[in-house]
Amino acid sequence: MKSIWLEGVNIPQEKELNENKKAEVCVIGGGIFGLATAYLLTKQGLSVILLERDKIGAKVSAYTTAKITSQHGLIYHYLEKQYGLNYAKKYFEANERAIHDIQQIIEDNSIECDFERKNSYVYTTFLDEKEKIQEEIQALQRINPEAKEVEKLDLPFEIIRAIEFPNQAQMHPVKYMKALKEKIIEQKGEIFCHTTCLKIEKQDKEYICHTEKAKVTAQYVVIATHYPFINFPGIYFSKIYQSSSYVIGAEINQKLPKGMYINVCSPIYSIRTANIEGKPFLLLGGGDHKTGEEVSYKSSYGKLEEKIKDWYPGAKVKYRYSTRDCITLDKIPYIGEFSHLLPNVFVGTGFNKWGMTSSHVAARLISDKIRKQKNEYEEIFTATRVNPIVNIDEVKNMVSQTAKSLVVDKIKQETKSLEDIKNDEGGIVEIQGSKVGIYKDKTGKIYAIDPICTHLGCLLSWNDADKTWDCPCHGSRFDYTGKNLYNPALKDLKIKEITGKEK
Repeated sequence: MKSIWLEGVNIPQEKELNENKKAEVCVIGGGIFGLATAYLLTKQGLSVILLERDKIGAKVSAYTTAKITSQHGLIYHYLEKQYGLNYAKKYFEANERAIHDIQQIIEDNSIECDFERKNSYVYTTFLDEKEKIQEEIQALQRINPEAKEVEKLDLPFEIIRAIEFPNQAQMHPVKYMKALKEKIIEQKGEIFCHTTCLKIEKQDKEYICHTEKAKVTAQYVVIATHYPFINFPGIYFSKIYQSSSYVIGAEINQKLPKGMYINVCSPIYSIRTANIEGKPFLLLGGGDHKTGEEVSYKSSYGKLEEKIKDWYPGAKVKYRYSTRDCITLDKIPYIGEFSHLLPNVFVGTGFNKWGMTSSHVAARLISDKIRKQKNEYEEIFTATRVNPIVNIDEVKNMVSQTAKSLVVDKIKQETKSLEDIKNDEGGIVEIQGSKVGIYKDKTGKIYAIDPICTHLGCLLSWNDADKTWDCPCHGSRFDYTGKNLYNPALKDLKIKEITGKEK
C-alpha cells in the first residue's frame, strides 16, 4: 500500500557503508528529524555522517499527513494545568519556531515542496465536548492570543465548535526530504544507505557506531530512528509505546476545504488536502490503535473509505497507507541527552503524532547542544526526565500487555488450525507443540514464521489490514515473509518449514 507522497518522487540513494569512517557527529536515521539535524550541523561546518538502514525518506516520515502546526489537539489546557503557564507558553513557542525554521530552510534553499500556509482547526460535532473546546480557548488566551473560537467550517458536515490556529502550514514531506539530503551532501556531509547501526560503544571521549560491515567513530551521536533501537541505559521501551493509524487519499470532484482539521475525541479523523501531479486529493487519517492490537481492513481503511464516501459521494480512493507514531505517557516528546550514562549521545522520539514540527524542535535543540549554544526550550523536552507519570493507567496497560505477550500468550492453548486460515489471511496456529505464524496469500501459498519478536521476545499479532506481523509490546513490525520493517527490532523473523506431515 503506497504512500501518496512517494508517487512520482524518487530520492537517489547512497551506497552502503563498507569501510571505517570518522566524523564529529554520527546521525543514525534518515527520516525528517535525522535529515534536518544533519542539515543544520553541516551548514555550520561540522563533519557529519548519516546512517540509514533502508532508504532515505522511505519510512515513517513518508507515511505522514505532513501537517506543520503548533496546534496539537487540545493540549494547552492540559499543559498549563499540569506544568504551569510558562511551560505551556514555551511549548507553543518552540513549535512556532519550528514552523518558522521549516519555512526558512525552504526559502533559503529554494525548495519546491508544495509548502503552503494554512489555518488549522480542532473541532467537535458533539455538544458534550463543547466544554473542552472552551477550556482550551481560555488557556490559549494566555498562550496564543491569535487563536479563536469558530462555529462554522468549510467541511461537508455541521460542527458544534472549533478552535482556529491561523497561519499554520502543510507541505510535501518527501520532496522536502529529497532537498535536505541533497543539501547535506553539498555541505560535505556523508550519507550511507542500507546500513544498520547495530550498537553504540563508548570509547574514551568518543563513540563507535558499529554496523554490519564497518564502524563510524564520532564525538557526538544522534539517535534519530523514530523508536530508539538501544534498550539500555535509556529504557525508552518503558516510557513510550507505538500507535498505528491509517490514511487514505481520494480524488474529489467537489469543492475541497481550505484548512487542516482534526476532531477532539475518538474516533479521531484528520483531514487535509494535497495536490499530486496536478490533481487535488483529500487525505483522511484515522483508525488509531496501539500497534500490535489485532485489526481488520474493515475497521481501518474500510472505515475511512465509508466516511469519505459519505461526505463526498463519488470520491475515488487511490491511496491507502498506514503510519505509526511513538507516544509518550506525559504527552511531551523526549528530546535531548539520551542518558546521563552516555554523554554526547542525543535522542528525539515520542513526537505524539505531530512529527513535522516536533522533528524540527528536536533538530534545532540537539544541533544547539552539539554546538554548545543555549536553547531556551531544552528543559521543556528533557529526554532524561523522571517526573511522575501523568498517565498512570497507560503505564499499567503497557506493563500488563508486555507481561501478557511475553508469558501468557506464549503458553495459552491455541484453537486455530492451519485449515482455519483462509487465503489472504494470517494468524498463529500450533503445529506439533510449537506456535507458528501463518499467512496464506491469495493463491493459497503458505508463508510460515516464528511469531516471536526479535527485539525482546514478545508474541506477535497479525495485522490483517497491512498483512504484517506487529509487536504489541514495543511496536516492531515485520512483513508476512518475516522481513523486519520497523524498529526497535533490527533482525528478521526466523522462517518455519511446514512439511506435509505437519499440515
